[in-house]
Amino acid sequence: MKAIVCTKYGSPDVLQLQEVEKPTPKDDEVLIKIHAASINSRDWRMMRANPFFIRLVPGGFLQPKNKILGGDVAGRVESVGRYVKQFKQGNEVFGYLPSATGRGTFAEYVCADENAITLKPANPSFEQAAAVPVAGLTALQGLRDKGSIQPGQKVLINGASGGVGTFAVQIAKAFGAEVTAVCSARNLDMARSIGADHVIDYTREDFTRNGQRYDLILAANGHHPISDYLRALSPDGIYVVAGGSMLQLFQAALQGRRNSKAGSQKTYVISLTQSQKDLIFMKELLETGKVVPVIDGCYPLSKTAEAFRYFEKVHARGKVVITMETS
Repeated sequence: MKAIVCTKYGSPDVLQLQEVEKPTPKDDEVLIKIHAASINSRDWRMMRANPFFIRLVPGGFLQPKNKILGGDVAGRVESVGRYVKQFKQGNEVFGYLPSATGRGTFAEYVCADENAITLKPANPSFEQAAAVPVAGLTALQGLRDKGSIQPGQKVLINGASGGVGTFAVQIAKAFGAEVTAVCSARNLDMARSIGADHVIDYTREDFTRNGQRYDLILAANGHHPISDYLRALSPDGIYVVAGGSMLQLFQAALQGRRNSKAGSQKTYVISLTQSQKDLIFMKELLETGKVVPVIDGCYPLSKTAEAFRYFEKVHARGKVVITMETS
């Protein structure tokens, strides 16, 4: 099969289209013919070995241990192991594979545990379904599990135009929140179109200093110090970190421990948990139209390096998707 192989750590130039052995599913796995995958920050970090400790866990000191990147997947079941109960040949499925599995989805085929996937929603395309798992579940678990989101709350999404942010705006609206989206001027109309009640152009207004207070803030980037976010929170508000530099994530984790001891404000760092139940929840939101994936662009598998160049140089609007030419 064809696959994008990460030959060593470095720029997108290290990504090469190669012929590799087609995988064979184990007894509890399914073999998926991939129709689409999508790029996430974790893929960029693995390619770049950024931060450096990725070379130690989970990756391979001198070169990547898992040479095929990609976690999001949407495709069709080609065959199943003898113990698989949930799926059969021909089922359209979507899901994601954690990097610890050693399986990558920038390829024509991949094997997956049956609990890592679920049936693809009926209406969205394979490309739209592939955009959902990592970013959508990060937003869902950040808002619901860490943020304890409730109807009527004032929720702010910082970085609302990116992969996690576009899902977070829509999921927060699905939970009945009043949503403020923070993004650049070129994305304000897009943020309104996906349901934001209020929009803030961060180049013209600093939401941490305008006097507004929010019950829940989810930050999909790290543009502000933690103290700024806490200033914009209500006295018993929750700040959830879903992106940013490793230093900022570490600082947020330390701040969370201090806050839990010192006062009512809470700070959490979201670490994505694989959950078939949450995939099914996202599937229902997609089928009812409460969530519509925002896709910045689609690139064929052979142009994956070009897709990564775009991903790392441009603030992508939503997700960047990789498609299989043979699909």
